[in-house]
Amino acid sequence: MSRLSMFNSPLLLGFDHFERVIDRISKNQAEGYPPYNIEQVGETHLRITLAVAGFSEADLSVSLEDNQLVIRGAKPAEDTERVYLHRGIASRQFQRAFVLAEGIEITSASLENGLLHINLERPLNAPKVRRIPIDASSRKSSLRETGSPTTADKENG
Repeated sequence: MSRLSMFNSPLLLGFDHFERVIDRISKNQAEGYPPYNIEQVGETHLRITLAVAGFSEADLSVSLEDNQLVIRGAKPAEDTERVYLHRGIASRQFQRAFVLAEGIEITSASLENGLLHINLERPLNAPKVRRIPIDASSRKSSLRETGSPTTADKENG
C-alpha cells in the first residue's frame, strides 16, 4: 500500500527526517504504560513525570539516544514466595521514548514516591536572519567559463 507523505512538497526541502520522527512517535503512542505527565514548569523548563510504582532506582535507566529520551524499567526475577490474591500494581518491564527537539537539554532525573521526574531545559533562541549578498559578477564569470558569449562580448564582437 502506498502512503502519501505530507513532506513531499517542493517547498519543504530537507524536512524528510521529520516524517521519520512522526512515524516513531506514532508507534510509541500505542502503548500506555507507564502513564506520564509533561508539564511546563518555567518559561524554558519542562518536566516529564512517569508513574513507576514498585520500581527502584536500580530497576530504571534513563538515556539519551540521538534525539530520543529513552526510559527503561525492568524488575528482577519474581519473588516466588509471595502468593497474590489480587495483583493490580503492574511491574512488567517497559520502555518509553520521547523525541526531543534540537537544543533541549536533560538537566536532571530523580525518583520520589514512585514518580520518576526528568527535568528538561529548552533554551530560548533568538530568530536568526542572515542576508545573502547577490553577486552579479559571478554570473558573468560562469558564462565566460562555459564559452557562452556575454553582452559585452556581443557588443565588441
